[in-house]
Amino acid sequence: MSLLGNFDIAGSALSAQTVRLNTVASNLANAETVSGSAEDTYRARMPQFETIFNDAMTGSGDSASMGVQVRQVLESEAAPRQQYQPEHPMADEQGYIWLPNVNAVEEMANMISASRSYQSNVEVMNTSKQLLMRVLSLGQ
Repeated sequence: MSLLGNFDIAGSALSAQTVRLNTVASNLANAETVSGSAEDTYRARMPQFETIFNDAMTGSGDSASMGVQVRQVLESEAAPRQQYQPEHPMADEQGYIWLPNVNAVEEMANMISASRSYQSNVEVMNTSKQLLMRVLSLGQ
């Protein structure tokens, strides 16, 4: 694998972490949305990553066959929260409103983790760039 392949791998990781950050932002933005039924309630979403490692060890693959991608964005299976507020306009017949199953503390930890992963991949790209510049300066 060449140093140029590092850019492809880190770039795919940056794209995946961007999806992760956007998903966390969506979850936090909808954390307090109210619904009148469990079926209509927003459910927390989380991306599922998948590594791309096709034929890289055999030498027949190129760097484009390595990296990470978002396989799918899954919805949480956890039950939404139910709260008794009979005066609320969205309350059901029993007086309950439904709130999303978003845990703000978990989402903040997920956001910190995603931003640090993003930052690490930017550092990989910067280090690869510096190495390539040094290799180019060897001939001078």
